[in-house]
Amino acid sequence: MSTSYIIKRFGRALFTVFAVTSLSFGLTRLMPGGPVDALRAQLIKRNADMSMAEINQRLATYTNIQPDDPLYVQYLNYLSSILQGDFGRSIWRDVPVMAILGDALPWTILIMTLALLLMFGVGVSLGAVLAYREGSTFDISGSIVSLVLSSTPYYVAAILFVYTLGYQLGWFPTGGRYGSGVQPGFSLTFLSSVLYHAALPVLSLAITGFGGWALTMRGNSISILGKDYLRVARLRGLSERRIAFRYVGWNALLPMYTGLMISIGMAFGGSVILEQIFSYPGVGYYLVRAIDHRDYPVMMGGFLLITLAVVVGIFIADLTYSKLDPRIESGGSDGI
Repeated sequence: MSTSYIIKRFGRALFTVFAVTSLSFGLTRLMPGGPVDALRAQLIKRNADMSMAEINQRLATYTNIQPDDPLYVQYLNYLSSILQGDFGRSIWRDVPVMAILGDALPWTILIMTLALLLMFGVGVSLGAVLAYREGSTFDISGSIVSLVLSSTPYYVAAILFVYTLGYQLGWFPTGGRYGSGVQPGFSLTFLSSVLYHAALPVLSLAITGFGGWALTMRGNSISILGKDYLRVARLRGLSERRIAFRYVGWNALLPMYTGLMISIGMAFGGSVILEQIFSYPGVGYYLVRAIDHRDYPVMMGGFLLITLAVVVGIFIADLTYSKLDPRIESGGSDGI
């Protein structure tokens, strides 16, 4: 992989983050009744005895900008603060935004990682079996089930699970990261409580997500099963097991790799609704609460975090795909 290719991809990733940050800053500042005006109105209402200078100073603390400065100065100050890891201060909770997002991020990563691993593992395994049994009753029924589940929104499954398994049957908790009486730490009790509370959010994503991976794996495998090099491999006396894993399975998985890396980033966007349904305090949960409370610093920080997750996922896929498939010359013709 050439250095110029890495630099080019890294530059594109930085530009994407820069563009999203600039766009979100510009839209929220230029629209009538934007965050600065809304915050000023809230502060005046809550602190009627404060002077306008004190109000502006409080605004600067929350938003990292001086409201009376020209827009380009506000923008430069905002970018400078972000580069230093300072996203401002939450209006709703009156703590630094990074403290809220830093506390919530590991929990979102936990449920999204477990869900992606489960849906990808089940989907790939099922898709491979369906391809080898093409045309059978199992293939037809499995494809139909996969199609129905992949067409079902994850939040529909989440609502059904939390209502039936949570409220009606009481088998699973309906909120929280772990039990109220459990002390956090590296103990079996704490870990089991964490997994118990994460079970329904993870299942909601996995059950509605594995069908798409299964259908993709099935289609890729069927297209590879007809290739000439498989007949050559059998003539060479290679075992069917080795052919299935080394030739069919690996080549069918390669086109899905980029989609998996993008899904890792996009999962953060999906956490917004999921965590709200299960009252699971992750990034998405706090982002919705920030919207309800018009907490613009937390909203801006959450949006930027989701953008970073998507960009990093795509960037890693770009850099590692050629390592998995040596036939791809990533440093050659880029085409863009």
